[in-house]
Amino acid sequence: MRDKVAAFLEQAWVTNFIIGVILFNAVLLGLETSDAVMAAAGPVILALDSLCLAIFVLEIALKLYAHGLRFFKSGWNIFDFVIVGIALVPATQGFSVLRALRILRVLRVISATPRLRRVVEGFITALPGMGSVFLLMALIFYIGAVMATKLFSDAFPEWFGDLGRSAYSLFQIMTLESWSMGIVRPVMEVFPWAWAFFVPFIMVTTFAVVNLLVGLIVNSMQDAHAEESNEKTDAYRDQVLARLEAIEKRLDQR
Repeated sequence: MRDKVAAFLEQAWVTNFIIGVILFNAVLLGLETSDAVMAAAGPVILALDSLCLAIFVLEIALKLYAHGLRFFKSGWNIFDFVIVGIALVPATQGFSVLRALRILRVLRVISATPRLRRVVEGFITALPGMGSVFLLMALIFYIGAVMATKLFSDAFPEWFGDLGRSAYSLFQIMTLESWSMGIVRPVMEVFPWAWAFFVPFIMVTTFAVVNLLVGLIVNSMQDAHAEESNEKTDAYRDQVLARLEAIEKRLDQR
């Protein structure tokens, strides 16, 4: 019986139906944020939301019955279980925010889309290397924040009054968001040599370190794609060898 339930859950139309319910529930959660929509059709939206929640609970219950404790060996299953559990928490003021996390279930579409799955696998593979780059970025920001605070805090305390403000201002400069007219040029009116600090900072962070992060992610995605291609090639080779062995056995029997 459990095998039949597991086979039922693995059918394509069941998976597509669950994904459709997830997307529909995401739309409902978005509609719940509109006061006008809730005033016009609030009871209907809440009823549909409860129906979606009932489907999610039924799905989790069937998976638990079909797989038993093996259910918790999958990270996506644990994620679904936690999100559904949060949705079942009474809708008090303190827990209403947690219930909104149900919309995160839309991330399950990643497992059904090979291209998205490849992107996520590449990103996860790049995390160790990205950690080293983030550490380098933190060191650069710390050094830059200390220097900027010592140099510009007296004249521009709102931007460089302490380490926190300096780090935030440098982050804005790194993203190139109004960095010239908004921060650097006003600073240069008081300190004409300030470009000697800000230009190298932008060159190092924006054009070097950030592009290094992008390169790590791209390389990891390429490696994941190559590994997937190799797996497909190996599977095809095994199929060909199995067919050749079957043909050889038939010829021997004759």
